Amino acid sequence: MPKQEQFVKEITDMNVDFARWYTDVILKTELVDYGPVKGTMIIRPYAYEIWEHIQEELNARFKKTGHKNAYFPMFIPYSYLVKEAEHVEGFAPEVALVTHVGNEELPEKLVVRPTSETIICDSYAKWVKSWRDLPILINQWANVVRWEKTTRPFLRTSEFLWQEGHTVHETPEEAQEETLKMLEVYREFAENVLAIPVLVGRKSEKEKFAGAQATYGMEAMMLDGKSLQAGTSHYFGDNFSKAFDIKYASKEGDLKYVYQTSWGTSTRMIGALIMAHGDNRGLALPPKVAPIQAIIIPIAAHKGGVNEKAEEIRAPVGSSTNGR
Repeated sequence: MPKQEQFVKEITDMNVDFARWYTDVILKTELVDYGPVKGTMIIRPYAYEIWEHIQEELNARFKKTGHKNAYFPMFIPYSYLVKEAEHVEGFAPEVALVTHVGNEELPEKLVVRPTSETIICDSYAKWVKSWRDLPILINQWANVVRWEKTTRPFLRTSEFLWQEGHTVHETPEEAQEETLKMLEVYREFAENVLAIPVLVGRKSEKEKFAGAQATYGMEAMMLDGKSLQAGTSHYFGDNFSKAFDIKYASKEGDLKYVYQTSWGTSTRMIGALIMAHGDNRGLALPPKVAPIQAIIIPIAAHKGGVNEKAEEIRAPVGSSTNGR
């Protein structure tokens, strides 16, 4: 773009350096700042309000499908992580550990939550007794820590915010149905709320979640022609129920292992919004998650009545502008 035609000069041309453009946009629009610890980010108020709108929209969909919110501790005994072999192998390189409190060494190392399957399964093993207890449909809004080597705000950071659903079912058919249903919830949300085109489908064996029997992903299409994993839904089968001994008394009176799912999306969605809708003028957001829906600019503000009319338009319906 010729320099004289540029509308914004402080942002790198996205056609020249897309990665630099992305960094310029998130910093210039004050969505984020870098945290003092390498790989962490500070989510500033404007971006956090976007996240709140994402939460509101997803929460409505989760509750409509029968899910309830809960919260589990962020500190997980290390022994829980090692119960499922594939799970610990998949997460070990990214796990942050707590070994001391003050000068006192802990009797058992604690994992700072990279994901919550293990601690939630420990609770499910206590809660599930009978077929009458099923299904369990729980979602959690939380932060997680994964010590990434290469980071970029929103897209991949050492700590980020997300939601993670964890459900328990009597049969593999019910669990598989749940897995695909939640993938469809994500697809509908991405396309109708975020206005982002996505591709959904089963991921390869190499890409599946550590400990899952199958992983289904939602790939969001970005303006640079690349896709970004924006949500995943996992079918666990009975892998975790066998590792944590989650059994229920069936209607026939015998003990059976449950079948489970897990699904989640994160603040990476904000990064996807930027890279799917932004342009060389900077940030652009779809109306349903934009903190500011419209900006009123009074033209010829020096003329009588112009500012008053602008205030009247800005005021919520039913309120008064008297005294302003």
